[in-house]
Amino acid sequence: MSLPLFVSRRAVALVPTLLVVSVLTFCLQQLLPGDPALALAGEEHDPAAVAAIRKRYHLDQPLPLQYGIWMGKLLRGDFGESIRSRIPVRELITSKLPVTIELAVCSMAIALAIGLPVGVLAAARPGTPIAGAANLLALSGLSVPHFWLGIMLILLFAVRLGWLPASGFVPPWEDLGRNLATILLPSVVLGTGVAGVMMRHTRGAMREVLGADYVRTARAKSVPEGRVVWKHALRNALIPVITLGAIEFGRLLSGAVLTEQIFAIPGFGKLLVDGVFNRDYAVVQGVVLVSAGLYVFLSFVGDILYFLVNPRLRGSV
Repeated sequence: MSLPLFVSRRAVALVPTLLVVSVLTFCLQQLLPGDPALALAGEEHDPAAVAAIRKRYHLDQPLPLQYGIWMGKLLRGDFGESIRSRIPVRELITSKLPVTIELAVCSMAIALAIGLPVGVLAAARPGTPIAGAANLLALSGLSVPHFWLGIMLILLFAVRLGWLPASGFVPPWEDLGRNLATILLPSVVLGTGVAGVMMRHTRGAMREVLGADYVRTARAKSVPEGRVVWKHALRNALIPVITLGAIEFGRLLSGAVLTEQIFAIPGFGKLLVDGVFNRDYAVVQGVVLVSAGLYVFLSFVGDILYFLVNPRLRGSV
């Protein structure tokens, strides 16, 4: 199968997926408690004001018609307007998305820097203290709650030592050093959790590959063990890890709600929480839809990378 054919098939499969995501996003939004029209009208709830608000935002229309109006605007790039701030949702998303992207990239870099080498060493040296320490590290990363780890890191590095700020965010174009200082702790919190997942999958894939015939042949030819592990085995073991990495990166981009709340990071997660508490339908719909779209797109990119590194797929019909 050629790469263009593979990409086109996957791209066509994305269309119904995104359509289902849009329907679910719109329908689940209706389960939020409260009435946005009443919340926006103020404490007195003047009936005329409530009726005007319902008409302006099409809240007085049947749900299928509301969905059709929403999708029509969405296809034109119009995510609507925030009921609370009267700011277009597209502007809110474009202002918050770069923050979450930076947090996700830094978290993923930490996860890869820890998870990949530790997973390889655990698979190459089973039954050793290195493997035991790797298992402990993976279990800790998967088990420790993010909110607890975030609070402990704040107490240690911000309160006790005073090395890093406890919260807040500074854009990199304003002060790069301050930006890295504010993004480090939340990146460590998220990165350690992903590192545990990456380590376990890398270790499992490496164990399977190290038992393959071509690895035994390489060892029989007296190829150095380091070259066998890091060049021959790791290349094939990375095939499933690539797909996992794309999925985990998409999950990070979807917004780390608790972590962003703890560290006061003005990203997607905080925007979503504020939208839910304010009953701001347009904001919640826009954030959820963009997050789901990014997740699906990154899964699509993972499939393409999987195709590129797996010669068996390229040779299939």
